[in-house]
Amino acid sequence: QVQLVESGGGLVQPGGSLRLSCAASGSTLGYYAIGWFRQAPGKEREGVSCIRRSDGSTYYTGSVKGRFAISRDNVNNTVYLQMNSLKPEDTAVYYCALKKVWQITCLSPYNVDSWGQGTQVTVSS
Repeated sequence: QVQLVESGGGLVQPGGSLRLSCAASGSTLGYYAIGWFRQAPGKEREGVSCIRRSDGSTYYTGSVKGRFAISRDNVNNTVYLQMNSLKPEDTAVYYCALKKVWQITCLSPYNVDSWGQGTQVTVSS
């Protein structure tokens, strides 16, 4: 079993920044990818960014490219999402997720092995 605990959400004004953290514990050895997903009210959950364990390759959904950056600390089993130039449309609950099996894209919200509890990000003036 893998446990994922997110932190760092909150209320920020448009154009502001937030940094999300996800601490992983448990059976994390050999996972395929870890990443961030979000779900806004009335919308489906979508992949935001993910990072592959094998080579550190990173992936982003188009709407956040150039504004968000994913990184990882392998020593502390923590993954981060630095979010800059935030927009009201970034408002959502953000979830950390871990996948153990290879997929064509780690941004797919399907076939996720572990989810965190979610952290609210609200971008509003």
